[in-house]
Amino acid sequence: MDINTLENVPTHPMLQVSNLNVYYGESHILRNVDLNVPPGQMVCLIGRNGVGKTTFLKSVMGLLKPRTGNINLEGKVITDFPTFKRAKSGIGYVPQGREVIPRLTVKDNLLLGLEARPEGRKGKGEIPEEIFDLFPVLKTMLSRMGGDLSGGQQQQLAIARALMGKPRLLLLDEPTEGIQPSIILEIEAAVKNIIKATGISILLIEQHLHFVRQADRYYAMQKGGIVASGSTKELSQEVIQRFLAV
Repeated sequence: MDINTLENVPTHPMLQVSNLNVYYGESHILRNVDLNVPPGQMVCLIGRNGVGKTTFLKSVMGLLKPRTGNINLEGKVITDFPTFKRAKSGIGYVPQGREVIPRLTVKDNLLLGLEARPEGRKGKGEIPEEIFDLFPVLKTMLSRMGGDLSGGQQQQLAIARALMGKPRLLLLDEPTEGIQPSIILEIEAAVKNIIKATGISILLIEQHLHFVRQADRYYAMQKGGIVASGSTKELSQEVIQRFLAV
């Protein structure tokens, strides 16, 4: 390997969160959270309901302000950035519940994703063919209203809309919640293909064990703190029982 090749190797995690403490009023929700997402990898945050996982993603996205701690994107401190600036810096976010706009068409929902690009919606505002390669069903539904889609189709639309902003880091909050098993496998495959096709990093909250195992690494959260982490290849039955079993 020559020196020029070495210079192109990423030296920073895509996302590095250090000592994050977040409160709702005086309730201490996130406690000294440290978490890294390497470039081009999928990291899964697991834990039972109500332990702070969604609060963590909202804090990364700038929807909640931490009391202490740092959030770095590719080595750049973004802790004080407003949400729109984090989106334009390269973070895509698909919230729990999807938040597809029901009275807009599928096409218009997708075009909204362009707002997250640094240049905004300038130009023709075309939908790249790559989006339809990942989610073929959307191509046949461009003129349908977002609210008329099934839950699984809405989830695919929400992920595709986030990808329209060309993020380098994608945050997914329980993308398989309330979706039938056959569609879960389609969404799993699409998420893996996103990494393969674009090289972006993904931070995922998920309860579905098969999906969790597709990630490279996991972090387990309990009472607002990280209590276990490691490679998903080494995910033990004990950890699964403690953090994934209903």
